Amino acid sequence: MDIYHAWCDLKPGVSDVTFCEGVKKYLGHLKSEGLIENWRLMRRKLGLGLPTLGEFHLMIEVKDLAQLDQAFARAAERCEPTEGFHFGVNSLVQNVAFALYRDFPDPFRHRGDEKF
Repeated sequence: MDIYHAWCDLKPGVSDVTFCEGVKKYLGHLKSEGLIENWRLMRRKLGLGLPTLGEFHLMIEVKDLAQLDQAFARAAERCEPTEGFHFGVNSLVQNVAFALYRDFPDPFRHRGDEKF
């Protein structure tokens, strides 16, 4: 499983509930289309966290990079209904940072022959 992470802050005046509803519509749409496996939205608690990362943390689970590429391609098409859902999230945020992580160890990793 690969996990695509996004951290962000809301633009001034944006409602946290509006943002959450937008994320649910957008990522629910991608999940219903089989373009992602699952997602989670979290919010910083008690002000704890790296100052360079935003208040909100989004995790998007995909089977592999091919599925993630399909999700990116769908967003890049700029066609409805995906475009409207994407805009409904993207237009609300600022200070965005991204990362890509994977489950470890990889399920295909062989042990015992490593040279390092």
